[in-house]
Amino acid sequence: MNDTDVLVVGAGPTGLTLAASLIAQGNRAIVVDKLPEGQNTSRAAAVNARTLEVLEDLDVARRMVKAGLIAPRFTMRQGPRILMPVDFSPLPTQHPYTLMLSQADTEHLLLERLHELGGQVLRPKTLTRITQDATGITAAFDDGDTIRAGYVVGADGMHSTVREQAGVGFAGGEFAESFTLADVRVTGQAPRDEVILFYANDGLTVLAPLPDDIYRIVAPTKDAPEHPSAEFAQRLLDTRAFGPGQTRVTELLWGTRFYIHHRVAERYRAGRLLLAGDAAHVHSPAGGQGMNLGIADAVALAAALSNVLHGGDEAALDAYAAAQRGRAEQVLKLTGRLTRMATLPRPLRPVRNSAMRLAARVPAVRRQLAWQLSGLSRR
Repeated sequence: MNDTDVLVVGAGPTGLTLAASLIAQGNRAIVVDKLPEGQNTSRAAAVNARTLEVLEDLDVARRMVKAGLIAPRFTMRQGPRILMPVDFSPLPTQHPYTLMLSQADTEHLLLERLHELGGQVLRPKTLTRITQDATGITAAFDDGDTIRAGYVVGADGMHSTVREQAGVGFAGGEFAESFTLADVRVTGQAPRDEVILFYANDGLTVLAPLPDDIYRIVAPTKDAPEHPSAEFAQRLLDTRAFGPGQTRVTELLWGTRFYIHHRVAERYRAGRLLLAGDAAHVHSPAGGQGMNLGIADAVALAAALSNVLHGGDEAALDAYAAAQRGRAEQVLKLTGRLTRMATLPRPLRPVRNSAMRLAARVPAVRRQLAWQLSGLSRR
């Protein structure tokens, strides 16, 4: 007898969604994570319409909407001038907006639901070795413990131990430029119902509202400081946003530097080992797609595993792997294109902005972008 039907390695949004979904469908699932507790700071902050749709059956979507901030518009600007407006309100969904909610809060709500369903996260617990045979998998941990499972899912991030143990390649690369992320409080010009991408001559800057009167700044910056200061964030807003002094930083809550990888696993399944979330795909945060795609992986994989565990054909797992890998490749193309646009050489930026203004005159272009950013194009 196995200790559990499915062992989920990684307690981020993907792993928590997967485990809760499996238990809700009558299966046994154990989640392990190497960190002693969940992280209170996080990069992901945008939850799109499709993610809220797939979380409705788990009774998590309504909780997220209650905790988050609704942003029905996404605009690309050069200073105060709008280059490309994207309006989500006409979309055929009960959630025609981007929900702004930090990843830490998303994880808290998913963990709350997992506990309600009778699940738990074992931590800190570091996976060291996986042994696969015809009837299941034995997972060994650094504390000497072992867990026997029918299937193991790697939801353990870009440096996935499960993926490495499975011998699955992770092809791709890294954008050369470093990026700054900062959560701040501000006064002055800063909409609370709109996510803005400023395409300035000095470079891109994202200004996005979060609950509790917080704003998130994300910007590609040459030689970004590891821990940006309030003064550094202010310079970004003065040179790339509404203009000098128009938006003033009053408090820096936290900040970091990061680099963007763009990779996808060569396959999502190796026998009884499966991959989901950042263990399967990583890409630019442009468009806010990363966490959303991971949650979509989790919901799709839970349905496939539940089907197999209740006597269905294992072809359902291959179908999951093929479909979600295809969706990841679509997202990589979209986010890569947005990132390349954002990091064009300075002499080409005025041309880019003129082209965006022209494209924005075509309603079909705006509609298509709304479909892609909302995730509804991957229904």
